[in-house]
Amino acid sequence: MTHQVTRRSILGGLVASGLWLSTAPMTFALSVDASKTLVIKLVDDINAVIATGKPERAMYKDFQRIFADYADVPAIARYALGSDARRASPAQIKAFTGAFETYIARKYGSQFHQFIGGRIEVDSAETVKSFVEVKTTAFMRGEAPFEIKFLISDKSGKHRFFNMFIEGINMLLTERSEIGSIIDANNGDLNKAIAQLKKLS
Repeated sequence: MTHQVTRRSILGGLVASGLWLSTAPMTFALSVDASKTLVIKLVDDINAVIATGKPERAMYKDFQRIFADYADVPAIARYALGSDARRASPAQIKAFTGAFETYIARKYGSQFHQFIGGRIEVDSAETVKSFVEVKTTAFMRGEAPFEIKFLISDKSGKHRFFNMFIEGINMLLTERSEIGSIIDANNGDLNKAIAQLKKLS
């Protein structure tokens, strides 16, 4: 069944996804054109998956691939851990990053299969401080267009998005709060929190 996405559902879903890193200063030379191209390809890949008409669960692996291809996954996962990242062992960081990537992919799958009939257009790209900001506009059936901003860095050695804002909402801050709640619910036990995250995935 084709679902018409609404502003409320896409904002709510993406806030829940919370894929993105904070705007901490970075000291890397960036290409505006490469950043814009990255977002164009990201949007094209998302639209291509949606156009297949696959069942929601069948899209999960596709969205996990997209996340791995276009996002700075290790940095995002570490930021989502917050202060708990400082006490985590390398093995725990690795386990959390893997679980987090799958967790996010499933959230994308559950939200973006409803995106059928909508589109995102890339508008502009410019250097802001030490990152590149790519502005896009989302068009949904029956809804007023709204702005989505992608922030791009090459801190990982490649151009990757590290944060995203929808109408001013910082996505990763929401995810950090959600991950923090999972850790708190497990009395600070990172291994148990990672196990719970895997179950949610």
